[in-house]
Amino acid sequence: MSVIVEFFAAPDDTSAARALRTGPRRAFESLSFGNFDPEEAVVEWQCLLAGGSFDDLVDAGEPRPVAGQDDDGCLVLALSPRLAAALAEAAGPELQDAAVAWSSQRAADGEVIGTDIASVILGDLAALARSARRQGQEVYCWVA
Repeated sequence: MSVIVEFFAAPDDTSAARALRTGPRRAFESLSFGNFDPEEAVVEWQCLLAGGSFDDLVDAGEPRPVAGQDDDGCLVLALSPRLAAALAEAAGPELQDAAVAWSSQRAADGEVIGTDIASVILGDLAALARSARRQGQEVYCWVA
């Protein structure tokens, strides 16, 4: 899997959708990662940090598409307010526990995401969620 994943903060869906063609880096505070399925990860993180069932969250349309298509092009997704809040409020030990659990879930599905990498991803994303909250913004994900 070769995927570019950038999480970013934007004031609203309309602004976030503008990142569809070129990515968010030019206009928004962002974090760049790669090589994991962000749609699945976002749902798993919500289950780990905010509770809920994976199937229920998927049935509810999480993460919510904002722009693009999910087959051949770029895609912009909105993280749920519940997940963004859980990330913003999570302390270091809680994020570390979630990183270990997420890494284990991915390993069970044959995808290798080391605990150290998972911890960096969740820690950086939590910092972005805190920054977005201070600015009255939402958290989004651009996938290419």
